[in-house]
Amino acid sequence: MMRPRPTLAAFRRRPPALPRILLLLAAAAATSGCMMSTRQETTGSIPTDYRLRHPISIREGEHTLEVFVGARRGELTPVQRAEVAAFAGTWRREATGGIVVEVPTATPNARAAAAALREIRAILASAGVPARSIATRKYQPYDPGVLATVRLIYPKMVAQAGPCGLWPHDLGPTLDTQYNHNAPYWNLGCANQRNLAAMVANPADLVQPRAETPVYAERRTTVLDKFRKGENTATNVQNADNGKISDVGK
Repeated sequence: MMRPRPTLAAFRRRPPALPRILLLLAAAAATSGCMMSTRQETTGSIPTDYRLRHPISIREGEHTLEVFVGARRGELTPVQRAEVAAFAGTWRREATGGIVVEVPTATPNARAAAAALREIRAILASAGVPARSIATRKYQPYDPGVLATVRLIYPKMVAQAGPCGLWPHDLGPTLDTQYNHNAPYWNLGCANQRNLAAMVANPADLVQPRAETPVYAERRTTVLDKFRKGENTATNVQNADNGKISDVGK
């Protein structure tokens, strides 16, 4: 029995072979892409130098002074006046903005704090702080029954490092590939960097050196004069031998 030959209309209804081949190739490529591993080796990107793992950054922080004012006292104590005056002096040296004075409200010492505010503004003005650089705002503490403080705040540049105490990997034997590289553990050197950032007086010294100060002309003249005369240019320290060990008992 002979099969009937396909007609021209049947050939026209069949889809072309080339688009089907391209579709199969695209599906195979997508399937092979799904089988690729997405895991990345990050060991080489972790620096071994603690200064790179825990860098010291320069940011803008706050310098705050807390002034404690009693409920029945509206004036500052002599110690508090000295603290406010010293606060104004540091503002002139290191501030990057104005001073904000926060005064408590709805507290037992709210009236006394408002009276102390006038004295604080007078001390700041006498220390050279312009009136336009002082802003006042009120705040209400979480516990209205406590004696809240008058806060003096100004922005300044600070050096920071950390946070410390992070242990992303075990120190002992483990199946993690980090253990096989014999590299310093992550938290090593973080405390040193954090302490250095807290102790530095001027955070800008960590980035660039300071400008040279004028020379001590009097000392330079004395040294050059001794050098021309052929004398010893070292400083003559009085009682330099007082720190030596005593000869008693020898």
